[in-house]
Amino acid sequence: MKLAGLLLFALVLAVCLSTQAVAASCESLSSLSIPHTMIVAESVAAGAFVQAAPAGGKGKAKGGGANPFADLKEFCRVQVTSKPSADSDIKIEYWLPVNGWNGNFEANGNGGWSGSITANTLATGMQRGYAAAMTDTGHDGGSASFAMGHPEKVIDFGYRAVHEMATTGKALIKAFYGRDAKHSYWNGCSAGGRQGLMEAQRYPQDFDAIVAGAPAINFTGRSAQAVWIGQATHKDESSALPQNKFAAIHDAVLEACDAKDGVKDGVLEDPTKCKFDPKTLECKGADAPTCLTSAQVETVRKIYSDVVNPRTKSVIFQGHEPGSENGWTTMAGNNVFTIATDTFRYAVFEDNNWDYKTLNFDSDMATTLQKAGNVINALDPNLKPFLARGGKIIQYHGWSDPQISPRSSVEYYKSVAAAMGGASKINDNYRLFMVPGMAHCGGGDATANFDMLAAMEQWVEQGKAPDRIEASRTRNGQTDRTRPLCPYPQVASYKGSGNTDDTASFVCKAQ
Repeated sequence: MKLAGLLLFALVLAVCLSTQAVAASCESLSSLSIPHTMIVAESVAAGAFVQAAPAGGKGKAKGGGANPFADLKEFCRVQVTSKPSADSDIKIEYWLPVNGWNGNFEANGNGGWSGSITANTLATGMQRGYAAAMTDTGHDGGSASFAMGHPEKVIDFGYRAVHEMATTGKALIKAFYGRDAKHSYWNGCSAGGRQGLMEAQRYPQDFDAIVAGAPAINFTGRSAQAVWIGQATHKDESSALPQNKFAAIHDAVLEACDAKDGVKDGVLEDPTKCKFDPKTLECKGADAPTCLTSAQVETVRKIYSDVVNPRTKSVIFQGHEPGSENGWTTMAGNNVFTIATDTFRYAVFEDNNWDYKTLNFDSDMATTLQKAGNVINALDPNLKPFLARGGKIIQYHGWSDPQISPRSSVEYYKSVAAAMGGASKINDNYRLFMVPGMAHCGGGDATANFDMLAAMEQWVEQGKAPDRIEASRTRNGQTDRTRPLCPYPQVASYKGSGNTDDTASFVCKAQ
């Protein structure tokens, strides 16, 4: 009977801990005193949250129709305005579950020039049990026009807004739940990946674990690459690449290199091993959708090539990889990538009339690094303070990313390893996963369905290091391929027998 009583007590205790009774009312958080911060907190009943319609729109729910948030449980919605400088106006939002809190804090990243808070992102985090957070990084909208004449707002975007989100979030959690979060997680891709690694570099105490996908860590370099490709593509009429030729180039790449990894599956396991020469596609006669003119051959070579300083020959940014061709509309389409032109137009030269064709890849890049690079680039390889306190990083990047060169992730990982004394010194805390065939943050021909946050949770909370992460591909609503993702520099290697669409047929090993 005593044993039964103890078991019953343990069960009751476990239930109580899982429901996490709150220590303070939601509304009381509004009076919490945090420097340069205004807080508005309100309780939201289960199923009661409805996203406001966009300005000028009709109805309450975005897009109309059924409320996509109807299944949310009761939570405390906290809206914060932070003004750490005289020109700052940072909006941050926190969704704190009343019941079922997993004891952890999850801050979420943004995309592009990052000027919005996404309810779907917050809802996803909270449904996983997290106290979830997101910031607009100090401005509204997806343009960098806010940067003109506002250096403090550029700092907010570069790193300060995320730091404010972390510190304020921890204070809110302690006040609401009566204790600190067990672990603080960062989760973001693209600009969000950059934000996470910037945190590890500048504020190593803010987060315990960082999931950083396709990080725009060399933000100014990526901007330069887009202009590099734009100048090549729009040099004159003959240099332009019709979009209907992208598929032909991609098919030629696969024909030349697909089988090099031992499996002919429409995906390059490591495209750096592919030595594709676009001249093999040069038209033998008249121009056609399946071949390239001599001018177009040079354009394609430019897209694959690294962006280099013409005087010093130093690499400004890495080129696109073979296999990325189906996504070239982003940078080699009819228009130059606006995220890139915004960098120079607003954050560097502060000139509405700036013309991308005038960018000088020597002197202008020096100006760019001085004016914006020190604030928005996250390239510092010294992660010793973050890793020394037990911090963990999972970084991932698609090998077919047509927006941020995947080799930028490889080069950063190598720089950290070198700074820390070798890859073996960081393996217990920092791992990079390259995803064959994946485009920007997802998609492509890859097994691009995976859960990096779950892998990080197991690493942090169970001590299970991610030696391989299972991934799948879905087509027409059905899973048609599974494959392991392997920590760099390992790759998924076919055992030599078994179904090549089955993860069990592959092992992770160095090339």
